[in-house]
Amino acid sequence: MKKVLFIFTALALWVAGAQEKKIPQGHGNTSKFRQLYDLLPTPNMYRSADGAPGPAYFQNRADYVMDIELVDDPEQPVLKGEETIIYYNNSPQPLQHLWVQLDQNRRMEDNFTELTTSDGDNIMLRPGDFIARFTDRKYKGGYTIHYVKDAKGRDLPYDINYTMMRVDLPEPLKPGEKYAFKIKWEYNINNLRQGWARSGYEEFEDGRRLYAIAQFFPRMAVYSDVEGWQTNQYIGTGEFALPFGNYTVNIKAPAHFVIDGTGKLVNRQEMFTREQWMRWLKAMRTFDRPVRVITPEEAENNFPRGEKTYKTWQFKANDVRDFAFAASPRFIYDAMGVKIGGKTKMAIAMYPPEARPIWEKYGVKAVAHTLRTYSDMLFDYPYHKAIAVNVYRQGMEYPMISWNYGRANPDGTYSDRLAKGVISVIIHEVGHNWFPMVVNSDERQWMWMDEGLNTFIQLRSEQMWEKGFPSRGYPKDLVDFLLSDQSRMQPIMVNADQMYNRGKTAYHKTAAGLYILREVVLGHDRFDRALKTYANRWKFKHPTPADFFRTMEDASGTDLDWFWRGWFFTTDVNDIGIKKVTRFYVTDKPTSRVKAMARGYGMKLKDFPVFVSLVAEDSPDFDPSLKKKKDILRQTPALKEYLKKEYGLKPDEVKYPKYFYRVTFEKNGGLVMPIVLVITYEDGTKEKKIYPAEIWRFNDKEVSKLIVTDKEIVKLEIDPENITADVNPDNNVWPREEKNEGEKREKEKAEPGY
Repeated sequence: MKKVLFIFTALALWVAGAQEKKIPQGHGNTSKFRQLYDLLPTPNMYRSADGAPGPAYFQNRADYVMDIELVDDPEQPVLKGEETIIYYNNSPQPLQHLWVQLDQNRRMEDNFTELTTSDGDNIMLRPGDFIARFTDRKYKGGYTIHYVKDAKGRDLPYDINYTMMRVDLPEPLKPGEKYAFKIKWEYNINNLRQGWARSGYEEFEDGRRLYAIAQFFPRMAVYSDVEGWQTNQYIGTGEFALPFGNYTVNIKAPAHFVIDGTGKLVNRQEMFTREQWMRWLKAMRTFDRPVRVITPEEAENNFPRGEKTYKTWQFKANDVRDFAFAASPRFIYDAMGVKIGGKTKMAIAMYPPEARPIWEKYGVKAVAHTLRTYSDMLFDYPYHKAIAVNVYRQGMEYPMISWNYGRANPDGTYSDRLAKGVISVIIHEVGHNWFPMVVNSDERQWMWMDEGLNTFIQLRSEQMWEKGFPSRGYPKDLVDFLLSDQSRMQPIMVNADQMYNRGKTAYHKTAAGLYILREVVLGHDRFDRALKTYANRWKFKHPTPADFFRTMEDASGTDLDWFWRGWFFTTDVNDIGIKKVTRFYVTDKPTSRVKAMARGYGMKLKDFPVFVSLVAEDSPDFDPSLKKKKDILRQTPALKEYLKKEYGLKPDEVKYPKYFYRVTFEKNGGLVMPIVLVITYEDGTKEKKIYPAEIWRFNDKEVSKLIVTDKEIVKLEIDPENITADVNPDNNVWPREEKNEGEKREKEKAEPGY
């Protein structure tokens, strides 16, 4: 019986031991500092590992010759066009067909945007929008394609898929060849005051109109080494992916209209009156103030006289990715010269009389300021002019021309906030001439590559306009958004048409990230050099996100994969706090650790090397007498003897610290971020220390730093200016600052969100 009992007992113990034994489960590399190999495409002959175009890089191009007619019909204005497209296949791939973008089909009956948009519970419309959407006065949009023919006039088969049209070729277009074909089209121009639109017309009380015409002609899609044909539908949020080309455009319009747009106005002298032409010549020689080329009186009195006649405005533009124009008999026209790289560029503002009080003061000056500052930060403005046009509720950009909001009250008054808004929108929209008009990224995919980068440069330009200008893009202003509902939060690296809050995600968060890189991670000189390198490498080319990330690392000599991964590919937030501050004291007496080391080596303490230790007040090795030490070198025999023996110096001949602190930082947020620490000393002076993000590479939750000083520390604060978008200031200060009861209640009532 005893033997059986023994066997069962042994078996039970064995089973228990087996159950208690834990088998470790393996895992992959979870470090926040791992390389981006899992997220970025592999470098190749088209795009190099350093972010530069590769030796086999290519891009196709498209040239256009267009005859456009603007029909200013009082019932329904129409735009008509006949265009010839010459498409150049510079790729190594034969092309079976061509893809053409038909953006105006976004407004066709049963368009893709409406069919793929969920209608919410609370549908709120302006009266004009309601009438235009639900009654028999509904706007009838979309292209009428009259024909698609080859250069010899033979019909080409084509298929329209909402906003994309495939044109089938009679035979493949081989590498190095070009192909010419023609499209005749027309569409009804939409009213800008009804619904949301990037182009269209607005009508004034006197019956005259202002036309802001863009995305108006069938445009070639991009064929690249990354996407092949970019055929994403134009839904409205994701903007454009377009090849570069040369344009010859003739625009027929009522004779009393004034028109300007992308490219050189070839027959400007013929189109202007003699007086206007002389003023234009003066503007080209004037660099310190705007010159009024078309006066308010001329704009106010510009009505058709007698039988309706027409003029044809002729434009030529080289190396642009698009074409847009503005037309109206009501334009006031201001201009001035701007010297960029030894060449004269023209800054132009076109606006109706309603905008005059603001625009005559700020319009041209804001354009000129943008040309100067952006050229200095990136590369010299490559085109001969930049135009800002005042258009109802607009902020939109095209090569050399942009639409911008902002009009005074009927009595001519306006607020300072509106004036700054006009300056800001002009800087932003004119600034888009760099991103994406020249550095030609795929807006349909990656909104941040133009909007975010431009918002960052805009912020810097605005501060050059006026220090303290209320700019968008600062990290501290992003905190409320970062604290909002994570179920509606998305990484920056999300397709433009799938983005919930593009203003905060693509614009603000991208700009804030670049601000952090410049101010905290890389420093001004290194960051500025890297961004300039990217802009110059990819001007007049098609960069991707990987090209940007890799160029910034290559040009700065800094591994930034941790930053791209956290800030661009996740919705993690930054929360670094001060967990504990410990004061240390100096002793050369053997501590418990020294004694343990001596035992480990089998040595007696008297024979063991002398160590100088830093001990905390709560340590068992702490001796209260250490607090009384005022002269560390003189009162610590080991240090005093070492100085004398090795250097022949006395303690008072050496500068040394008096205070030793260990600061323990905790990281509660998922983001990796440098630690920006501001130290305040007893005499009121302050010191800033920046510990690089790599301090977190071995411990993602907690790290400690020893701070040694000859002055007592009275306050420690993490990032008081919040240039790292720290979402929780409550743990940033030591000693802790207790909030009063009123502040606590207000914080409890406040709901985070945007």
